[in-house]
Amino acid sequence: MYRVVISKRAAKDMLSLPIPMVQKMHQAIRSLANDPRPAGCKKLVDSKEPLWRIRVGDYRIAYTIEDTVRVVDVRKVGHRKDIYL
Repeated sequence: MYRVVISKRAAKDMLSLPIPMVQKMHQAIRSLANDPRPAGCKKLVDSKEPLWRIRVGDYRIAYTIEDTVRVVDVRKVGHRKDIYL
């Protein structure tokens, strides 16, 4: 079991999302505690830090995984057109 931490930036990003999408995002983020690398996740290649991402509809959740301390840190949440900037 991993501990999931949501950054201030990701929490702020979620405030601007529609309510049904926020509920789906919370469910997806909670599931990262059991499996930080679920089916369909991808490691982002061109990022400054080792980010992973999962899809939730047209939205993405970008996060880091610290296996040694068993922590998933959610860094960014947003629409797919904005998340990779």
